[in-house]
Amino acid sequence: MQQLLNGIFIGSIYALFAIGFTLVFGILDRLNLAHPAVFAASAFVGIELVERGGLSLWAALPIVFVFGAVLGLVIERLAFRPLKGRADAHFAGLISSIALAGMLIALLQWRYGPDTRRFPAGSFPDTRFDVAGAQVTLVQVVILAVSLALMVGLTYMVTRTRLGRGMRAVAENPTAARVLGVNVDRITAVTFAISSALGAVAGVLFAINVNTAQLGMGSAIELKGLAVIIVGGMGSLPGALIGGLALGLAEVFAVQYIGSSWRDVIAFGLLFVILLLRPQGLLGARKVREV
Repeated sequence: MQQLLNGIFIGSIYALFAIGFTLVFGILDRLNLAHPAVFAASAFVGIELVERGGLSLWAALPIVFVFGAVLGLVIERLAFRPLKGRADAHFAGLISSIALAGMLIALLQWRYGPDTRRFPAGSFPDTRFDVAGAQVTLVQVVILAVSLALMVGLTYMVTRTRLGRGMRAVAENPTAARVLGVNVDRITAVTFAISSALGAVAGVLFAINVNTAQLGMGSAIELKGLAVIIVGGMGSLPGALIGGLALGLAEVFAVQYIGSSWRDVIAFGLLFVILLLRPQGLLGARKVREV
């Protein structure tokens, strides 16, 4: 039971990170590889808000959410919008987002240095609960609650709001959406903002969970985020949630029963097994090519 709960908690962070990835890919058909840099930058900003700003984690999280959204707008404006008219816009955007990510990490190193940062001692209560014989910390409960709340809110927005209808229209056919009066540029900017805001919160939650923030923390989780959206189905928000939980559980049980050195082997082995059995992912739709 203890390992099951641990897997759910870490999987919820993976899912939140991956949903930000898949939101941009599913709606705009773009892969934003600056997303891991937003993840890392937001963790450092969250720690600074608590350490130097004297804010509580509850007050810091909304600020980090807004910070991530602003970064998303900057990424869209600098790395993707200038390239939208090019025939190779998909590949060019991929490369430009990598370049922008490198710049963000360099700015982080200039501002904070290469050392590991941690939240101040006592910044979060060390409260523990007994759940079916397993120990659950208040930090883990908050991580799961925040992750689920953001996922549910995003799902509601995409499926039930006018903005969500615009997003779905752009995902289906941007040209037709523009003809019908949808402001495609606005939808694109908002999608990047929401995606990066989710990645920002995921970065803070991850730093809270391990009480560590490092410059390379985004790169470490980037491959896992990509694995999650492939396992769940490219562009599927519920698939990203299921894929994140599956990856978290696979890692935890691999460490428990086989050894820590097998963690990534089992996790990415799961990716290959699912691709062999269901190439479109767990909840992905098989595309039909017309000739």
